[in-house]
Amino acid sequence: MADRKAESLHSSIGLLGISAGSLLLAVHFYSLPRAAPLIPSTALGVLLLILSSLLAYAGIRRSLRNASLFSSLCLTMSVFWCGYGVVFILGGQGVLNDTGDFRNALVPGLVTFTLALFIIAVVGFLCREVILAMIASAVSLASAHEVAMHYSTAFGSSAVACNYMIVCLVGGYFALGRILYLLTKEKIALPGTDLAKKKTHEQMQSTRGSMNHFAVSGLILNMLSASVFGCRLLGVTGKLFIGQVPWLWAAGIYQIGICILSYRAMDVLMATFFGFTSILKFAGGYCLLYPIWQPEEPSFPTPFLVVFSILFAVLALFLTLKSPVDGLYLLFYVAYCIALACRPKGFFEGGPQGVDVAIFVASALMTLIHLYNVKASAKIPTGKGAVKAVLARSSFLKIREGADLHAPYLGYSKYADAEVLGYACSVLASFAMTMTGDPQAPLATVVIPWVVVAGGILKLLGGSVAFARGKTLESSVFILYAVMWIIWGLTRYGGLCGTTRSFHAAVGIIAFMLFNGFIVFCTLFLNIAWFFYSLAFLLIAVSFLLDAIHALPAGYDIAATLIFGLVSFYCFLSALFNSIFEGSCLPMGRPIVQLSGVGGGMTKCLHLPARKASSVKRIADILKNGGTCGIPTDTVYVLVAACNRPDAVEKAHHSKRQAQDRPMSLWISSLKQLEPAKHLFTPLLWDFMEAAWPSPISLVVPRGEWVDFLGMKDSAKYVGTPQSIAIRIPDCSVTTHLIDLVGPIVVTSANPTGEADTTHHNQVYAKLGDKVDAVLCDGPSPENIASTVVDCTKIDSGNIGFFRVGIIPKSQVLQILEQVQKKHTLVPNSGTRTAKGQEKHLNPSPAVRNGVGMAASEETAPAQSPDDGCENHTRL
Repeated sequence: MADRKAESLHSSIGLLGISAGSLLLAVHFYSLPRAAPLIPSTALGVLLLILSSLLAYAGIRRSLRNASLFSSLCLTMSVFWCGYGVVFILGGQGVLNDTGDFRNALVPGLVTFTLALFIIAVVGFLCREVILAMIASAVSLASAHEVAMHYSTAFGSSAVACNYMIVCLVGGYFALGRILYLLTKEKIALPGTDLAKKKTHEQMQSTRGSMNHFAVSGLILNMLSASVFGCRLLGVTGKLFIGQVPWLWAAGIYQIGICILSYRAMDVLMATFFGFTSILKFAGGYCLLYPIWQPEEPSFPTPFLVVFSILFAVLALFLTLKSPVDGLYLLFYVAYCIALACRPKGFFEGGPQGVDVAIFVASALMTLIHLYNVKASAKIPTGKGAVKAVLARSSFLKIREGADLHAPYLGYSKYADAEVLGYACSVLASFAMTMTGDPQAPLATVVIPWVVVAGGILKLLGGSVAFARGKTLESSVFILYAVMWIIWGLTRYGGLCGTTRSFHAAVGIIAFMLFNGFIVFCTLFLNIAWFFYSLAFLLIAVSFLLDAIHALPAGYDIAATLIFGLVSFYCFLSALFNSIFEGSCLPMGRPIVQLSGVGGGMTKCLHLPARKASSVKRIADILKNGGTCGIPTDTVYVLVAACNRPDAVEKAHHSKRQAQDRPMSLWISSLKQLEPAKHLFTPLLWDFMEAAWPSPISLVVPRGEWVDFLGMKDSAKYVGTPQSIAIRIPDCSVTTHLIDLVGPIVVTSANPTGEADTTHHNQVYAKLGDKVDAVLCDGPSPENIASTVVDCTKIDSGNIGFFRVGIIPKSQVLQILEQVQKKHTLVPNSGTRTAKGQEKHLNPSPAVRNGVGMAASEETAPAQSPDDGCENHTRL
């Protein structure tokens, strides 16, 4: 219910935000014939920017029922009003002064969103999403009327305003429906306004797996950037100038966002593609800004664009394995990069602009295909699976499939691996640096977008994703190199230092080289490819240093960048192969230096996300087969083994160098597992256990024949002491469910004896990775404190002690005991359980399992014997 309300809120924000923006534009166009518009252009632009941010939020947190269509509509309107608002701000500030400037600035965006929203409307009507389709069609008609208004006085602004008023009326109907829905406590819902309904079975099928709902928005952004240059070729606009930069840079910024969201959708190939296209959008905006500083048009570095076309071609080849239609679409960008490389003025030439027109048409068709296939039950054929069927016959290349396709390096991650994009950006940045440039006019060569965006911003993105996936070293390298590319790119090609090089720049480069030297040392323990990757970048840093002190030998910087670029290209291919195919077609190599305990469990220790029931089942199977695993609990991570597998218990005992004074403890999921031995416990102790559990309280109880009822066999010698055993029912659903599947488990802390408690699955891997069979990953522990261990060996005499006061305070434990004692004082016990009964010898029975419950586990309890001297004994 809470999730439904949250999704309903996001839907309401999106549709009401569109209605609010439409109302502003309706007022603007109704008052346009007046000498002074009712809303100043600058104020209108700022308001549209605010609404665009709200729509972006609503699009990302999309409605459950309208996952693809609602998200596409909100994100499309968001980028539309973002660029639209900036153009209005430029007009209000007097930047667009010449005749026709306002028209030339607005028309490319209006043309794009007329077609994009029309496609969304068509799919909406076909899939019976009437409200969304009506909104999209009305805004599409408004944009079309506005384009016509700029070219013919016969079309007045009132027609545009009328279309926006239709959006306002639809929004008002939606608002009325939501108000009735809430006031009547979900009893009355107007048709089309209950956007928080649960997904149908058919829609559940469409959203299962790695479906990327954000690809549609990325394709529309490609239409937008292509429209800016294509309109110039077709004569729709009169020139390319600063007024069109808002569309290009808005598309670039949103494209980076779509790249991140594609990683969230576990779509590595499309995320990499969107990252590549964002670079082109920022470069196009940079070229349109350049005439502000220099009258002539900038030139393009040919080697970079050739390499860029090769990267697009390789990516298209791998994407063809997923969908041949998507692979063919990427070939348009291969042709685009080649066209840019062949024309010295790049975006301003007719050849690249012709390819832009083709990209615009192809992007529109791909938008229709993707959006329709996500929403409709009948699919437009794209050849998906055709290449996969061919490769299925091959014994050499096998495509990776299954639940572990995007399994992170350490445990669970919400993102797919971004190393492919990180390596590709290193290739692009290095080959862009091969262009020397003119010291007198450093901005005349288009290098800054390639170095700063590709080498800087996108590598920062790759580093952040790598960190989220547990790759600490790799993420640190990407982030450090990204900072270096940004600083040196702006310094060398931005003219920040003029014709001289600063001593301070040389000092900074030396400091960076020291950091990189440490990275080179660390990569010795990672793999061979990463060692050469970091070592090659050290050559780049040396070239930066020599250039800063005017001692750069001729050709050294080109040689260094070529070496680094080739090493990065191999890593790019290796990451692609390893993410698509099984096995190591292009291996990254083994560590040059292998130390005991460093990376020892990389190929052996499984890392499974705790939030999946299938993962818990796999852990249970491992434990049943005699394995040991690290699992999360209600406190810290623990190491567990099935108590009916003595070999596993012995392995767990030796794997962490268990000390004799800190014996292993016993965990169950429910007291029902002890029911057959209930007569062996005193009434007071049994009721105290019943009142205290489930909780982070370990109770040290006298050892007795009840142990045999749990089927411990030879495992008993490793659990507790000869006099006592610590036992607990954890307050964690994952752990108790695991115990239900396996039976009682033996538990110890997931760290070598004497070290700090383990509070993250990464720490389990680091400390015991080569000694355990699997780790159930759940991120940070809910608590950093272990359980409270209570001595109950003398509870019948009124004494309890505390071996350790953990997360549960002593006062709370005493309060529980007091309540139990009052119960025994007020109600005489007529049962047959007596202290003498504990000494009664019964025939051992087989292990008892409970079929109910769910919970987790935690660190070992120091189950000392009562004769060893218990601290803080309390008599009540």
